[in-house]
Amino acid sequence: MTKDNSYSVIVLAAGRGLRVGGNIKKQFIPVRGKPLLYYPLKTITESAASQIIIVASREDVVYVEQDIVSKYSFSKVKCVVSGGAERYLSVYEGLKQVDTPYVLIHDGARACVSRDIIEAVARGAFLYRACEAAVPATDTIKLSDENGFVSMTPLRKSVWAMQTPQGFETELIMRAYEKLFSTQDTDGITDDGMLLQRAFASQQIKLIEGSYDNIKVTTPKDIVLAESILYPQKD
Repeated sequence: MTKDNSYSVIVLAAGRGLRVGGNIKKQFIPVRGKPLLYYPLKTITESAASQIIIVASREDVVYVEQDIVSKYSFSKVKCVVSGGAERYLSVYEGLKQVDTPYVLIHDGARACVSRDIIEAVARGAFLYRACEAAVPATDTIKLSDENGFVSMTPLRKSVWAMQTPQGFETELIMRAYEKLFSTQDTDGITDDGMLLQRAFASQQIKLIEGSYDNIKVTTPKDIVLAESILYPQKD
């Protein structure tokens, strides 16, 4: 572990998902008068993170800079950069801006992330070089074959549902991205831990227990649930 344990957080907000709010991208849907993206940025700003890099769609960069970063005085935001056509390309654009020894990567649609989770993942990155927030699966999981028949039922105690943030030694995850780009072995990549292990098969990744409240907003019902988590009713 290096003496400098400072870390950056890349917040991915380049998604084009419109299922939640019609013609409004989900990361910008208002919740109590503030865009959804405001909430993870506020939590990260209140954490020990040194800086934040936001990755947005090209057409949204100015909006994010002016109507979110400047409006709400998110002083830890180093820059807002344009993302790529795929998630891993957006992450790579964010990684180019990181100048700390560790980096966390977080989905902007996970608005309910807590400061405790952020800092636990940061500690995991310091200690293990690579870690991911996750929660134990609550349902029995089945694996299928190519014809849709059950091929395996893994033990539930060994199955975890992945979340973000995911934390890494910056040099390690950057080398993994560069290796995958050089081999063009990027098919089916859905998260950064998967990319890391595809690049370096022997690299272990520590699971850091997240929270069932750390939901990813995908459907209209998720907006209602996120609001109830962010603004719990008091008796």
